[in-house]
Amino acid sequence: MKTIDEIERAHAELTAIRRDIHAHPELAFEETRTSNLVAQRLRDLGLEVHTGLGKTGVVGVLRGTLGTSKSIGLRADMDALPMPELNRFAHKSTIAGRMHGCGHDGHTAMLLGAAQYLAQHRDFDGVVNFIFQPAEEGGNAGARAMMQDGLFDRFPCDAVFGIHNMPGMPTNQFGFRTGPAMASSNRWDIVIKGVGGHAAQPHRAVDPIVVAADMVHALQTVISRSRDPLDSAVLSITQIHAGDAYNVIPNEAVLRGTVRTYTTAALDKIEEDMRRIATTLPQVYGGTGELHFVRAYPPLVNWDKETAFAAQVARETFGDDAVDDTIPPFMGAEDFSFFLEKVPGCYLFLGNGEGDHRLASYHGMGPCQLHNSNYDFNDALLPVGATYWVKLVQAYFKK
Repeated sequence: MKTIDEIERAHAELTAIRRDIHAHPELAFEETRTSNLVAQRLRDLGLEVHTGLGKTGVVGVLRGTLGTSKSIGLRADMDALPMPELNRFAHKSTIAGRMHGCGHDGHTAMLLGAAQYLAQHRDFDGVVNFIFQPAEEGGNAGARAMMQDGLFDRFPCDAVFGIHNMPGMPTNQFGFRTGPAMASSNRWDIVIKGVGGHAAQPHRAVDPIVVAADMVHALQTVISRSRDPLDSAVLSITQIHAGDAYNVIPNEAVLRGTVRTYTTAALDKIEEDMRRIATTLPQVYGGTGELHFVRAYPPLVNWDKETAFAAQVARETFGDDAVDDTIPPFMGAEDFSFFLEKVPGCYLFLGNGEGDHRLASYHGMGPCQLHNSNYDFNDALLPVGATYWVKLVQAYFKK
């Protein structure tokens, strides 16, 4: 795999940046240290730097010396997860209960590597907007927050691209999918109200736990009987809360969970069916029910033209064997989807390997999976991802 020599020579420097960010994880909209590091790095490279978009987001603007006829956006996410780290290497998290368990530290370092090279090689006709985004995790929608602060109005992009590392994919392999590539993410609560009473006198109460038990079964039919089987979707009930005492029938029971779909049409139908069940089923027992449905992230839908272009750049740079443009869709969610609703673009994946970069004596024995306490980004990807960003920019401005 051929990377840019100048970027390879900066590999150790990029690794140090990545590991520094890993050791100091910050949660959604709290990425003050990380955004300050990014902003200062971009200033040192001579970029025009803007801060405070989406609270802690950063945009670095680089204009080519041959003109500014087109513009492109490159995005990296910066936030960590509220989870413990079990790794034992020197750059492990220094903050209890926080961890870069999804590789955003690596995404940030790769994009900084590309900015460093392009800042020294500005012989192109166009504008590059380096977008460092907060709050991707947990439904916080940092992408939407940056857009609400005028991201694409202040920094217009003709196309926008993002990369996520993917454990389980061969190291350095690029994965692409046209159309729906990641699911929408939505959360819901159903509140069932009954009539509390003594457990010895159930006939004088309306037991919301019985209603909840029936509702668990009824909700399964939303996917198995009301949805087009060719339109994938998942409805998961992840919480049931009711009661505080052995001998008391409670007044209320609450069910919570998530829904994931690849199309908005499927989501509309699922929410409609859930609302009908939530409001009518409790009435059979003499109670009431209400659904609270929150649409967090829409489906991530890659644009045809931009995806084909991004895949071709990977082929020309790293060879046919390094590209898989038929990867299956992923039921995880990504707020890059908000960008793609506004601007043409593509979200692609870069293989993080099976964990061969990990040492048992330092990483522990857990699997190298996203959101796992023994995960660690593979630093071998840093020059690969940075090289890809550079080649993508150069090819886009040559089109």
